[in-house]
Amino acid sequence: MEKNWVIKQQGDENHVKHLQEVLSVDRSLANILVQRGITNYDDAKAYFRPDLANLHDPFLMKDMDVAVRRIHSAIKNKESVLIYGDYDVDGTTAVSLVYKYFKDYFKTIDYYIPDRYNEGYGISKNGIDHASENGYSLIIALDCGIKAIEKVDYAITKGIDFIICDHHKPGDSLPKAVAVLDAKREDCSYPYKELSGCGVGFKLIQAFHSSNKKDFNDLIIYLDLVAISIASDIVPITGENRILSFFGLQQLNSSPSVGIKTILKIAGVEDKDISVEDIVFRIGPRINAAGRMESGKKSVDLLVSEDEDSAMLIAEKINDINIDRRSIDSSITQEALNLIDSDQSLHNKKSTVLFNPDWHKGVIGIVASRLMEHYYRPTIILTKSNGFATGSARSVNGFDLYSAIEECSDLLVNFGGHKYAAGLTLKLENVEAFKKKFEEVVEENIHADQLIPVVEIDTELQLNQIDEKFYRILKQFRPFGPENMAPVFLSENVGDNGEAKSVGSNKEHLKLSLIQEDNPYKVFPAIAFGHGKSLKKIRGGRAFDICYSIDQNNFRGTNTLQLNIKDIKTD
Repeated sequence: MEKNWVIKQQGDENHVKHLQEVLSVDRSLANILVQRGITNYDDAKAYFRPDLANLHDPFLMKDMDVAVRRIHSAIKNKESVLIYGDYDVDGTTAVSLVYKYFKDYFKTIDYYIPDRYNEGYGISKNGIDHASENGYSLIIALDCGIKAIEKVDYAITKGIDFIICDHHKPGDSLPKAVAVLDAKREDCSYPYKELSGCGVGFKLIQAFHSSNKKDFNDLIIYLDLVAISIASDIVPITGENRILSFFGLQQLNSSPSVGIKTILKIAGVEDKDISVEDIVFRIGPRINAAGRMESGKKSVDLLVSEDEDSAMLIAEKINDINIDRRSIDSSITQEALNLIDSDQSLHNKKSTVLFNPDWHKGVIGIVASRLMEHYYRPTIILTKSNGFATGSARSVNGFDLYSAIEECSDLLVNFGGHKYAAGLTLKLENVEAFKKKFEEVVEENIHADQLIPVVEIDTELQLNQIDEKFYRILKQFRPFGPENMAPVFLSENVGDNGEAKSVGSNKEHLKLSLIQEDNPYKVFPAIAFGHGKSLKKIRGGRAFDICYSIDQNNFRGTNTLQLNIKDIKTD
C-alpha cells in the first residue's frame, strides 16, 4: 500500500542552535529534541535523566485521601478485601501490583478477574456476588469501573464498598463508590492525565505508603509491572509515564519479579536488554493470552508467584495458550480478508465492520488491528457472546474512533475505550443498523488523507552523519512509545552496493548494504521488513529514497548499527 511521507515541522532555529551548542550533539538530534518540546538544558536534563523525584504527589488526585482513609479503616477493622481488575495486560498487572503490596496488610485478601466470555469487560454482577458470598466488604477495582454505575449501586445493596482506580474517560456521572481515582475526571486537577490503569494502582500504593511515612524506594520493585502495563496499553510515554517506564525497564532488566522472570525465559529474551518493543511483542502477548483464550486469573497467578518452579509451570501453560491464540487469530484474519475480497460492496467503504457469530471473542481485537493495517480504515470486528454482539474496534491515525462509536450509542448496550481502540456490545438485531450508521458517521467525519498510511519523518539525514556517538545519544531518547516514538529519518539518493537480497521464509523482507554518493566507501547495513518485492526496483545502481529508524543488530555477540527501513521510494 502506497504511503504518504510527511516531514514534521522543523524546530525553531534559535532553540536548535542553542541545544546543539550546550549539549554538543548533532544538529539533527537537537532539532528532534526541539520538535518534542525540549528547548533548553534543563528540559534536556529532565528528558535524558528521568528522576523519580519528579513524580507527582499522589494526593493531588481527586479522592486519593478518601481512598487511603478507607483502606486504613479496612485494615483497622480486619475487613476482607478483593482486588478486582480487567483481563488484559493493564488490568492483570494492576491487580498483581496492588495485591502484592497489600497482601501483608490484610489477613483475608484475594483477587478476581472477570471471565471474558461469561462476564465480559469491567465490573460484573458475578464478581460482586462472589465478593458478597465470601465476606468481602471492600473491592478495589483497577483498570475498570468508571462507568459501572448500576453495578456499584448493586454492590452497595450487598454492603460492599468500592474504590475505583481507572484511566478511561468517565461518562456524564460517576459511580457512587467510596473513592473514584481517575485523572480524566473533570473535577480532578491531577497534573498528568495519561496514566495506565496499573499506573493509577501505583499512585494508590504510593499514597498509602507515604501516609505511613515509609520510604518511596520500597516501591521500586513494583515498577516492572508498571512498565509492562504502559507499553502494552499503548498510553503516551511522556511525563510520569516516561519516568515510570524508564525505571520500570531498569527493574525489568536488573531484578524482575519471579513471575516476570519466567516470562522472559519462555519468550527467549532473558539475556537481552529488554525494550518497550520486547514488551509489546514478546511479553505482553503472553500475559494477554490467558485472558483472551481461557482465564486472565492465570496471568495474575503467574505475576504474583514467588516460587520459581510453580511460576515456570504456569508460564509454560500460558505460552501454550499463546501459541493456540496465534493460530486462531491467523485463521480468523484470513477468513475476514477473504470475506472482504469476495464482496465488492465492502471495497469502497470508509470503514470495515464485520460480524461472524462463530469467531473467537478472545482474538477479535487482534483481527481488528490486522484488518485496519491491511485496508487502513476504521475497523470493528464483532462476534456473538452471551446472546449479544460484542466487538473490538481499531482506528487509523488522526481519527477519533471513540467519538464515532459514541454517535452510534443509541444502538449500543455499552461501549468504552480510547481514541484509537474501543470495545462495544450491542443487541444482535442491531448489528446491521450499526454497520450502516457507523459507516455514515465515518464517511462524514474522516478526511481522505486519513485513509492513507502516513510515515512521519522527523528530519532529513545524510548517512555519513550516523556514527557510534550519534547512536549513543539517540539511545538516550528511549523508552520509545506513543508521543515519544523512535525518530524516523529521511535519506535521499541512496543506493545498494550490489549485495541486496530478499530474505525470510517467503522472501518477504529485503536485506541491503547501502551507500550514498558523498561517501561511497562507507556501507550501512539495512533491513526492510515486508519490502521483499522491492528488490527489482533498487538493483542495478539505481538511486532511491528511504525513511528509516536506526537500530542495533546483535549477531553472534557482535553489535552493529542497522537501518530499519520503513518505506522505499523510487522514481
